[in-house]
Amino acid sequence: MKESPGVVDLLGVLAYAELSAFARMTEDATSLAPTLADRAALSELAVAEYAHFRLLRDRLAELGADPEAAMAPFVEALDSWHALTKPADWLQALVKTYVGDGIALDFYREAAKRLDPSIGSLVDEVLVDEGRSAFAVEQVRAGIEAEPTAGPRLALWARRLVGEALSQGQRVAAARPELALLLVDPGADDQAEISRLFAKLTEEHGKRMAALGL
Repeated sequence: MKESPGVVDLLGVLAYAELSAFARMTEDATSLAPTLADRAALSELAVAEYAHFRLLRDRLAELGADPEAAMAPFVEALDSWHALTKPADWLQALVKTYVGDGIALDFYREAAKRLDPSIGSLVDEVLVDEGRSAFAVEQVRAGIEAEPTAGPRLALWARRLVGEALSQGQRVAAARPELALLLVDPGADDQAEISRLFAKLTEEHGKRMAALGL
């Protein structure tokens, strides 16, 4: 029996997000990493993202869904997000990986809380940090220490990332109502639930900014 549209949508958007992250990290490692060690470290994180993509692709197939068709509705929104937030340098790339991707993953994690435990555990597995946070925080803090004027510039960049991420998230939710329904409890006040969600996302974003020293 095929899974519900909301579940397929969640796994589809996550699969494309992981595939996009793999491609972006690979590109950033090649074009922006200042040292070979940095290139290797980011490439390792990219490989982990691709492994997550494969898990999601395989689960979609097991559920009777076509993985490509499941990802297709989200290509435009996610590609647009990446095009609008293309980093200009290494530190911007790391802030995007930590802050921008972080708020998106928080969104998916919230949606998965209302799903069958087998799906929820899969989502938890693909959203595991894999060392991304520690690497980004260490690198960005070192960069700001070496160049204090970078701090305000990166803080502005982080605000832009979050604004674009929330905007794209709203577009996706509007286009895929089955996915949006995963974010609210049945019978609950939708507006209140969405306000609660955004408050939680904002709180987690604040923690990431503090960790970066921004």
